[in-house]
Order: sequence, then structure tokens, then C-alpha cells
Amino acid sequence: MTFYRTTRLMLCSAAILSIASSAFALDGNDLLKKINDVYGQQGGSIAANGVDIDGTTVTLKGASFKAAGMQDSIPLGDITMSDVEEEDGGYTIGEVAFPDVDIDKDGVAIAAADLTLSGVEVPADATKGDLGSLLFYKSAHAGTLSVTKDGAEVFSIENADATMTKRDDKSGLDFDAKINGVKADLSKVDDPKAKDAIAALNLQEINGAIAMKGSWAIGPGTIDITEYSFDFKDIGKLNLAFSISGYTPAFAKSMQDALKTVRANPNQQEAQQSAGLAMLGLLQQLTFNSAQIRFDDASITARALDFAGKQQGVTGKQLADTLKAMTPIMMAQLNVPELQNAVSTAVSAYLDNPKSLTVTAAPGKPVPVPMIIGAAMGAPQSIPQVIGLKVSSND
Repeated sequence: MTFYRTTRLMLCSAAILSIASSAFALDGNDLLKKINDVYGQQGGSIAANGVDIDGTTVTLKGASFKAAGMQDSIPLGDITMSDVEEEDGGYTIGEVAFPDVDIDKDGVAIAAADLTLSGVEVPADATKGDLGSLLFYKSAHAGTLSVTKDGAEVFSIENADATMTKRDDKSGLDFDAKINGVKADLSKVDDPKAKDAIAALNLQEINGAIAMKGSWAIGPGTIDITEYSFDFKDIGKLNLAFSISGYTPAFAKSMQDALKTVRANPNQQEAQQSAGLAMLGLLQQLTFNSAQIRFDDASITARALDFAGKQQGVTGKQLADTLKAMTPIMMAQLNVPELQNAVSTAVSAYLDNPKSLTVTAAPGKPVPVPMIIGAAMGAPQSIPQVIGLKVSSND
């Protein structure tokens, strides 16, 4: 009797577990749909030949990606998403692993490995226009990448990493990215003139890194890029920074809608004109806060002066002296004496002792972008005052 009771209890338990498992099974097709809801905002989409479910692992079999304006899809292979959980209509994914890339076409081979995304959040509703409606990831990683032409490697990177962090109050996010070990072999350039210039500038092999760091405040739509740098050995470091406001989710959606309209119109000339007018309207919402371009020299300036001077039959020093004399004359045409003096002083100091050259635009208060456009069209000489333009060197 006890044996039969135990057997019945086990069978009932198994039935309950089976029903529960079925009820809470992941819907891979819904996950793919939610991902495409986000990509669809930009006109892109991901397709798959099949969707396999194994516990909390979802695999998109034979996946491919098609971006806006592309006729052909890009094959991606099998994409594995692990630790997937449904959450309030959306999904969280522990890790998304992409297959290695190995493409060989017309003598050019591209290979990439270890491509992953971690801490991915897929929104339930991509149209809400808040932080929760974005496709978010905590980190992204790529391993080695190489481009080979006719059997010789011409470009490669060691690795790349990017992170995004949501602010606790959900007011925005901070992000940074870095590409390490960027190498390019320019010795294989075929054009004789370009080859001579590369040799004279000692640019046969370049080696460096690319980095980016910034933030996005959702409410005011303030994008603040504090670093976007290209740092290469024996060349120098170029860093771009800027801050604008008004780039809200609603603004981004309006831009995407305008682009969709262009793509859907068979009359592209008419579509481009309409898009131009739409963009001018959207620019009314943007405000310029600041910008800076800075170059820290690592010996390229002296080599460039020597090379350019040789083309004109003079030394690098003589060319530098000529440029110093010509700068005030060229700047005088702008009829902005204060800027003329600042640029002339900065250029002269830099050419005498190349260390750094900085161009900064920092208005006393944020300036609407239409005001800058209007000044550029009606009174170009007023631009330096409108945006607070300054030039300095070796600081």
C-alpha cells in the first residue's frame, strides 16, 4: 500500500513539475521579436533560421543581420544567449556569445574572435522613450581582429572593451570604450607618391590605441564626450571632446522616423530634400555647450615639416618660419583681431617647439545650434565670439 502511495505521489510531482516547466519555458521567438523592436527603430533587423531553447540558454541558429539601406544581410552564424530570464515583459541576458568571424573574399581575409556582450537588458517596450526602453549592455568585448590582404596582415587590434553604467537614479548612463594594440602596416601601399610620403614620415608601421569616454543625461539630452582619442606611438595623441544638449530619446526617435521616411520614398531626390528640411527643424532642439580639439605631438610635426619643406626645396625650419609669417596674413582675412593674435601666437610657439596645440570653444552659456548656423551664414566673423573660440599651444 505504501509503495502505491509513494508511486502515485512521484507521478503527481512529475506531472506538476512538467506543467510548471512548460508554463515558465522561455519564448525564444518573443525574445527575438523584442530585440528586433529595438533594432527596428533604426531600420535594422536580426533574422534566424531557427530558435533553440535549452533551459535558460537561447540559441539563434543561422542568424543574420540586415542594416538600414542594405540589400544583403550579413551572416552571423549561431548566436548563443545564456542565463536568459523574462522580466516584466522584457528580458535579461547574462551573456551573448557571437561566433568567430572568418571571411575571405577577393584576396582580403577578416578574422575576429571572442566577441561577447554581458549584462544585456532587452526592453519590453522600445517606444517609451526612457532609459528602460533602450537595449542596454554592461560590457562588450572583442578579442583579436586582423585584416589580411594577399597573405600579409595589414591591420590588427589586440582587443577591445566597452562598458555602460546606468546611474542609480535612472537619469542617464556613463560609458567608455578602448581599442588596444591597434596596428597598421602601411608599407604595402602601392601608390609611389604615397609610399614615399609614408617612408619620409616614418609611418610604415603605426601602433597605438583608441579610447572614448562620456555620458548621456536623458532628461536634458546632454551628451558629454570627455575623451575621444587616437594615441599612436611616434605620431601623437589627437583628442576630441564636446558637449551638446537636446539629444533626448524623443529627438533620436524623430531622427529615426525622418530616415525611415527617406528610405521608404522611391523618389530619392525628393526624399533627400524633405530629410534636409526635417533635419533643420530638429536642429532647433539642440544646444551647443562646448568643444575642444587637442593634439599632443610625439615627433610627427618635425618630420612633416622636413618632408613638406623638401618638396619646396627648403629645410623644415625654413618652412616653419614661412608658416609663422603667413599665419597673421591669412587670419587677417577673417577680420577678428583678437582671434588673429591668439592663433598667430599659438602657431608660432608650436612651430618653434611642438608640444601641444589646442582649439577650444567654450561660450559663456550654452548656445542654440540655429544661432551658430545663422552666424556662420550671415556674419562668419562673429563665430569666434558666439562660441567662445580660443587657440593655445604648449599648455
